Amino acid sequence: MKRLASLALLAALAGCASAPQPASQPAPRPLYRDPVLDGAADVSLVFNRGLKRWEMFYTNRRATLRLDDPRDVSWVHATAIGIATTDDGNHWRAAGEAAFPAECTGATLWAPEIQDFDGLYHLWLTVVPGVHERWTGERRIEHLTSTDLRHWTCAGRVDLGSPRVIDAAVIRAPQGGWRMWFKDEQGGSRLKFADSPDLRTWTVRGPVSDLPGEGPTVFRFAGQWWLVADLWQGLLVLRSDDALHWQAQPTRLLAGVGRHPTDRAKGQHPGVTVVDGRAYLFYFTHQGGEPEAKTDDRWHQRSVIQAAELTVQDGWLSVDRDAPPPDLRAAFKAR
Repeated sequence: MKRLASLALLAALAGCASAPQPASQPAPRPLYRDPVLDGAADVSLVFNRGLKRWEMFYTNRRATLRLDDPRDVSWVHATAIGIATTDDGNHWRAAGEAAFPAECTGATLWAPEIQDFDGLYHLWLTVVPGVHERWTGERRIEHLTSTDLRHWTCAGRVDLGSPRVIDAAVIRAPQGGWRMWFKDEQGGSRLKFADSPDLRTWTVRGPVSDLPGEGPTVFRFAGQWWLVADLWQGLLVLRSDDALHWQAQPTRLLAGVGRHPTDRAKGQHPGVTVVDGRAYLFYFTHQGGEPEAKTDDRWHQRSVIQAAELTVQDGWLSVDRDAPPPDLRAAFKAR
């Protein structure tokens, strides 16, 4: 009897080993476009522990707004933060707009940065008071907290010594405390960093690059710290052992244009999420290279979210935007 049971178990195991594996299913291209304003950009992904699903917070720009003056940039003002969610990881749907306390935010909100530290969600949000026709006005970074990603509490304005700061990226620093990277527009639009022992008081420690840029994202991957940021001519890549001293990658990512529809523009404002040892890059592309732009002089305002997978080649980050998008089901499906 024991011999028969053992043979049956071996046969079952052999059957499992030879069973066909689920076929890879690339995510759509684009991964996501806002169904109302068609101006999704600047994404930050976070796992909603209460709903047991991944969510994407993004700048919801008014890309369908038609303005008489081509230099008028009020369409990127009066912007809410949109939320998209997914059940299977590959297909994302709109889930409304985020609601924040009026006392610490405003009409124009950009570049959400969400981190889950010790069971509490932290959001660093760029706030631009008012609506501007030109790239003028104050910019500041506000810190908010939440237990459910829906109800937020003001946790204080981040004092970084400048009236024009945007695009926070925050990690728990290897040396202790927390570290933030941001763009200082008053300081030549350079990327700077600051340290904090408590997420309330911050000490600016200087620039990380002499190049102007924005939208930094910082993450741990393949045994290194990486900083990726938007230089408006491709993505800057910096590498570090300690998230403090950096080396610049010789080449930029996504500096050219892709071959596939909706991806025929340089990649901008990256967000990277590392899951199970794999790094997924989320970026936006303007739609000026699409056929619709030939007959619609405002089509270029539209932007969509694309997904690609980062790999390490010869010690540096690499991405193939023309390859099929990654299958995101294993990493980002609902649990």
